Amino acid sequence: MARNEPKNEWHPASWQSKEASQQASYPDAEELDRVVNELSCLPPLTTSWEIDDLKANLAKAQLGEAFVLQGGDCAETFNECTSENIVAKLKILLQMSLVMIYGMKKPVVRIGRMAGQYAKPRSADTETRDGVTLPSFRGDNINRSGFTAEDRQPDPQLILRGYERASLTLNFVRSLIDGGFADLHHPEYWDLDWVGHSSAANEYRNITSSISDSLDFLETASGRHFHQSQRADIFASHEGLHLHYEQAQTRYLDRRERWYNLTTHFPWIGMRTAQLDGAHLEYFRGISNPVGVKIGPGMNREWLQGIVKVLNPDNEPGRLTLIHRFGAKSVEDHLPRMIEAVKDVGAEVLWICDPMHGNTETTSDGTKTRRFDNIINEIESAFKVHNSMGSNLGGVHLELTGENVTECTGGARGLTDADLAKAYKSTVDPRLNYEQAMEIAMRIAGIDKV
Repeated sequence: MARNEPKNEWHPASWQSKEASQQASYPDAEELDRVVNELSCLPPLTTSWEIDDLKANLAKAQLGEAFVLQGGDCAETFNECTSENIVAKLKILLQMSLVMIYGMKKPVVRIGRMAGQYAKPRSADTETRDGVTLPSFRGDNINRSGFTAEDRQPDPQLILRGYERASLTLNFVRSLIDGGFADLHHPEYWDLDWVGHSSAANEYRNITSSISDSLDFLETASGRHFHQSQRADIFASHEGLHLHYEQAQTRYLDRRERWYNLTTHFPWIGMRTAQLDGAHLEYFRGISNPVGVKIGPGMNREWLQGIVKVLNPDNEPGRLTLIHRFGAKSVEDHLPRMIEAVKDVGAEVLWICDPMHGNTETTSDGTKTRRFDNIINEIESAFKVHNSMGSNLGGVHLELTGENVTECTGGARGLTDADLAKAYKSTVDPRLNYEQAMEIAMRIAGIDKV
């Protein structure tokens, strides 16, 4: 921690004076404190200039000059921190952004749900199986998924392991990007298996070929290389749920005279933890990162206006992103009143559509899934509502993977409930597979009209 910290009412630990929802109950408070102190001394995972760069990009998206693609796993796991999985995530984000840039004719800000998405809120504190009740699994950062008393006991050492996994992920991502992995001259390097069989394969190949040819022409004509074409920045994000973890890596930087959460570039708050008098808003109001808040049907006008005032009192461009998640059937009923509420207090925010969480349903055998058509319909309805109200939809927030999973039904292959068991891997919520994700990118870009 820096020596010249400001003496005011906010501090990285001031949230502890508020009621904190969705927090684990650690049996050994002293061990938790030791872990938090250790983590506070370890190198940060991100930098203030990266964070400020993202905020500037989000400000452009807020004005309609860019579009945000935020995507990745519902919940990361330690075991899936492998080079293959990380590369697959990068590939799908790069592929989707390339299609969007081509179709929308504007820059795309890429934000991965990665390098820290190790904690998840739960609808209940406990889980019961065969008459045995244990604490709920809250993510690899907190406890273990096995259904034993030992596994489900919150373990502070997992916080350090989460930090290590996040560090490994970010370091590998940076190495790939700096090494030319995201060079727009060679987008064919990003191909996933979907290109070989998808109905949109030819369209994607045409796009990559067109972009590569255009770059070659422009660079030949100008006699110089375009630096921005040789790399594509990928920012990291996660739900800032585990407040001890967030607190430990919050640093005051003298040269900027501000506090930063250096675990990630873009943390967000879920609706379950967005209480106006709660610990999460208390923590988030003090950091200089761009921040997001999930909003849904249960949020009223006064609640939303209070959030806006607390988190962005100075109306700073790029500071506050509202991620709406209403469901395909409800978005046209609820979104207009949310837009009006924000306009009425003169707030400038970035609006992003999360078409996943409002469309979760359960099959007859108890499997959680999401229907592709509902996801598409919510996105299309969100664009329609924003346009009709003189607002701007500046991005999408998707749970997706670069793997060939079968967790969401529908899409070009027409996956059904019966197909889910073939490759269902998510430990929490269902994700779009690589093919479904690319279909959505093409629909947003106005390229694929399937």
